[in-house]
Formats: sequence, C-alpha cells, structure tokens
Amino acid sequence: MKATLALHNLGQSLWLDNITRDLLDKGTLKRYVDEFSITGLTSNPTIFEHAISKSNSYDAEISRLLKAGLSTEDIFFELAVQDLSRAADLFAAVHKKTAGIDGFVSLELSPLMAYDTTKSVAAARLLHEKGNRPNLYIKIPGTREGVPAIEESIANGVAINVTLLFSLDQYLASAEAYMRGLERRIAAGLSPDVRSVASVFLSRWDGATMEKVPNALRNKLGIAIGQQVYKAYRDTLESDRWQRLANFGARPQRLLFASTGTKDPNAPDVLYINALAAPNTINTMPEKTLLAFAEHGEVTGTLPRNGGDCESVLAHFRKAGIDLDKLAADLQAQGAESFDESWKKLLSAIETKGKALHDGSTESSHAA
Repeated sequence: MKATLALHNLGQSLWLDNITRDLLDKGTLKRYVDEFSITGLTSNPTIFEHAISKSNSYDAEISRLLKAGLSTEDIFFELAVQDLSRAADLFAAVHKKTAGIDGFVSLELSPLMAYDTTKSVAAARLLHEKGNRPNLYIKIPGTREGVPAIEESIANGVAINVTLLFSLDQYLASAEAYMRGLERRIAAGLSPDVRSVASVFLSRWDGATMEKVPNALRNKLGIAIGQQVYKAYRDTLESDRWQRLANFGARPQRLLFASTGTKDPNAPDVLYINALAAPNTINTMPEKTLLAFAEHGEVTGTLPRNGGDCESVLAHFRKAGIDLDKLAADLQAQGAESFDESWKKLLSAIETKGKALHDGSTESSHAA
C-alpha cells in the first residue's frame, strides 16, 4: 500500500500546498487525487507569484482583463478565483462524500490586510461570495488584528482557514475566535455549521534554530510544537464548551499542519509527514514533499494524544537559549512580511506581463 493511501486511511487528510493553471490544465492535480489520495489544496501569495511569473498560461487572461480595465490587484483575484474554482470543483465529490469535512481549497486575502481587522472582514466576505463554492476557505492570518476578523467572519458565515499560526497560544486564540463566532451565530438563531481549519506552521521553527542549538536538538522543535498543539486541539474538542457547540450542530475547526517541507538538506525529506500522522487532522505539503512521501514515506504510528515528549523537548530548547514566545511572534511577523514581499512581486509580475502583452499587441497591429 502506498504511504499516501495509508496516511489517508489512518484518517489524516493530505492536501497539496500548490496551485498553478498548468497543474489543472495538464491533469496533474487530478492525477494526484487519483494516485496520491489528495483531498484538498492550499495556496498563498508566494505560490501564485511563482505560478504567474514563471508560466505563460495566464497571459491571454491577463491581456483580456487588462483590456476590460481591471486593476492589477483585481486581475490577480480574478485569476486566483478561476484556478481555485476549478480546483474546488475537482474536490466537490470529496466534499460531498465527507459531509463537508474535507475537499476544500483556500484563497488568501491580500497580505497587506494582515494588521487591519475591518478591511479583512469586508474582503473575506467579498471573496467568499465571489468564489461562490461551499468548499472554499478564505485565509486570514492569526495575527492580533486577524483574530477578531476571524471571529467576525465566522459569525458572518464565511469559512476561514486561519493561517500563519506558529505556537500554542496563537492556536488557542484562533480556536477561541472560532468558538466565539459560532456562539454568536447560535445566539442569533443561525446555523453554527461554518467550517474552519487552523494552520500551524512547523518547519520554519527548525529553519530558525538549526544553527543555534546543539546537533542533538536539530529538526526537533517543529515536531514538538506540532505535538503540543495537537494535544491542545484534542483538549479543545473534549471541552464542555465545544461539546455544547457540537450539540447545536457545529463542526470542529480542524488542525492543519503547514510548512511541512524539510528545510535542512541533511534531514529526511519527509520528516514532518512521517512524524505528524494523526486522525482528524490535515497535512498540507509542497509538491516535492508529496512526491517524496509517495515514493519512500512510512506510516509507523500516530501522534500521541497527550503530546508525547513535547514539553521535555521544548524545555531543552529553552535551556539552549531559545526564547520560544519571542520566536513565535517573530516567525509570525516574518511570515506576514514574506507574504507582503511575494504580493508585491506578484502584482509587479502581472504589471510586467500586461505591459509586454500590450506592447506586443501594439507592435503586431502596427506591422499589420
């Protein structure tokens, strides 16, 4: 049995952390669904920047949208919604088969809104309506300003993928926001069946510390954080507060393990996949990691319900001089900044392509 199928059968959803028009047009995504048990997909500004700048698959549509008078940002969201709508339709059967638990795709807000609650709420609602798919998540980062936007969006009935979570406290804030949003819906007589996932980024912990700790601790921090958050996730679902919400028809905010591509070239390329197997969770992985796991991954057990030895491992990192609370805040800020940079490159790539297409079109018409 393929490792991807074994992981799927264990009860963990495998999502692809990538989207390009070529993946859709060439049938590659459909093949991953059929061969590697992929049941969902995530995207972010970096992924789209690479997709649009390194392919000519978007050129004709960029040219058409420019002629229609759309702004660069509006052109991007048109392109993104087109791709993600196609992907959402591909996963529609999974979404239906799992009663709306699985089969989602995710679209990120402009990262320039990461610290603006009001604009995030308005944009989330608009994009959710524009996408018009029951299996579309809108991604809002779990920043201090993002947390109230998550609550408000859930209360508005918008399915949310909480992104850029790095720590236990950040995860708990997102879970709290989700439950508050659902409680508001119940109080208003509305259905609490509004879906969400909480995306905890892991490999970046190890990338930030591998040169600062003894060799014995290298590549152990991300997994320990994942274990710690998994315990909190299970505790949340067993709490009286959640049980009350479930009684009204609410569904869990599923835990999603993100940033699961190995950063250390000397570490196993499927390190975070092998180590984070757990039912009723999601692992979204880069294409390279997916292919590697399908080829030589193993499913040898599941994450311990009690977090295993995570607290002991975290204590070793503190003893080695790592301020985990500060690093969590730094990683979140760096993640938001990184998406800002990708966003600017993305809009620049669209502008550059648009200008080249316009100039080429003008030259052709003059030659004629």
